[in-house]
Amino acid sequence: MKISLCAIVKDEESTLSKCLSSAKKFVNEIVILDTGSTDKTVNIAQGYGAKVHHFEWCDDFSAARNEALKYVTGDWILVLDADETLAPEIIPQLREAIQREEYLLINLVRDEIGAAQSPYSMVSRLFRNHPDIKFSRPYHALVDDSVSEILHKEPHWQIGYIQGIAILHSGYQQSQITRKNKLVKAQAAMEEFLANNPSDAYVCSKLGALYMDLGKIPQSIQLLSKGVSLCSENHDILHELYYHLGIAYSRLKNYHQAIAHYQAAIKLPIYPILKLGAYNNLGNLLKEKGDLNGAKKAYETILKIDPSFVIGYYNLGMTYKAMGLFKEAIASYVKAIDLNSEYAQAYQNLGVVLLKAGYVEDSLIAFKEAIHLHNQQNNIFAAEQLRKGLKDMGLEVKS
Repeated sequence: MKISLCAIVKDEESTLSKCLSSAKKFVNEIVILDTGSTDKTVNIAQGYGAKVHHFEWCDDFSAARNEALKYVTGDWILVLDADETLAPEIIPQLREAIQREEYLLINLVRDEIGAAQSPYSMVSRLFRNHPDIKFSRPYHALVDDSVSEILHKEPHWQIGYIQGIAILHSGYQQSQITRKNKLVKAQAAMEEFLANNPSDAYVCSKLGALYMDLGKIPQSIQLLSKGVSLCSENHDILHELYYHLGIAYSRLKNYHQAIAHYQAAIKLPIYPILKLGAYNNLGNLLKEKGDLNGAKKAYETILKIDPSFVIGYYNLGMTYKAMGLFKEAIASYVKAIDLNSEYAQAYQNLGVVLLKAGYVEDSLIAFKEAIHLHNQQNNIFAAEQLRKGLKDMGLEVKS
């Protein structure tokens, strides 16, 4: 069974090596389509034995991805971007899944590292080298439309799902988005596509979310609501639409509508890990409204789904603190710190709860570490504010 890695790139010398290195133990062939790099991208790709082809960029991701597909020779195709890596622990599951004769496409869970909102997404990036599979849409290109057509014509095929994180994606970190100036280009591409495909719920979701990032909240809500009215069968897209509506209404401080949309999102029958963002945001709103028991239930549900979700423990700790349950709050903060030893806010709030519980010396140790981490992370203002607040209470953290 031959597996091909397929990627389109441009000026990715800072990330490409990590991407290719992560996949080299799984794939037998690497096909790179370069769209105009001026740095060392091509040399790096060739150093991994990649077959490098060139393509003049035309502001259409689908056109580029479909061009890249022309050069692959494997039985299966894994598509990665240069800012993505394949999780090594998932490889045995992938090898087992591609042996299944009925699978045409295998959906993978992607960890959106540094994302401000939903931490996970489902992506259709591993599929058979079928002649009729192709990408569509100029931005947020995906093969799902062509796969649906094939399933209708050839019903013996199925879509598979892999449990566990398969792809790690760093491109949603705000610094990356700002650096690449993606937002304006994305808006233009998606608006043009939507004008020609006004009933496309998927683009309603993506463009509606983009409008929100650009501060166009009324336009966002209008488009997302349109998407909900269009989307009846695809629960993954419907979840995304409700989720973004929850965010949009939260920004308008219409918490009643926001809560209703988050609740609609989490009721949908989709892969549970994809609901973490909706549960987390719902918990935050319930906590803000004073429904601490509701918030606690939301965060506890998160941690049942994903026991490694750091911010879930932090938010649960904040809720326990508000409820006066200091022992439980301490345990939650400690768990968050165990999972992320550089979590400055968790150390700071751990210090607060330890102090309230009467453990003064332990609280000073936690505060000292919080100040150290704030300084280390260039959050000098937070460090000084914490130090000043402690001094006002007659406490001093020694350097």
